[in-house]
Amino acid sequence: MAWEAAGRPFEPALLDEAVEFLRAAAASEDAVLLHQDLHGGNVLRSARGWLAIDPKPLVGERAFDVASLLRDRRDDLARDPDAAGRIRRRLDFYSDRLGLDRERVRGWGLAHALAWGFEGGRPFAGHIECARLLMG
Repeated sequence: MAWEAAGRPFEPALLDEAVEFLRAAAASEDAVLLHQDLHGGNVLRSARGWLAIDPKPLVGERAFDVASLLRDRRDDLARDPDAAGRIRRRLDFYSDRLGLDRERVRGWGLAHALAWGFEGGRPFAGHIECARLLMG
């Protein structure tokens, strides 16, 4: 298993919770076109207004697309003495403003952070730490 070959870079409970969420998430809301990489670095102001660039198009439920926003600006997040509080505030803000189920947003955030945090058998600490902060 790639996780073991990489020296078990994160605790099994993270993966267990993500897998449990993904199994339960099979019955999702209506599918829509998603950006999949929406974060501060991919939103630009232009003469035409605000533009979201560099999409990784995917069809899925709306709650999935908030995942990148939850872990945006990981360097700032890593320096924040209340990183868990910052993640909770982001989770509450986006869930409330977008009318999304908070637990689904959290679950997608956790699963997405692990997927992007362990690519090609190589761990990315910032993503994995965000997954930890999203643990239920």
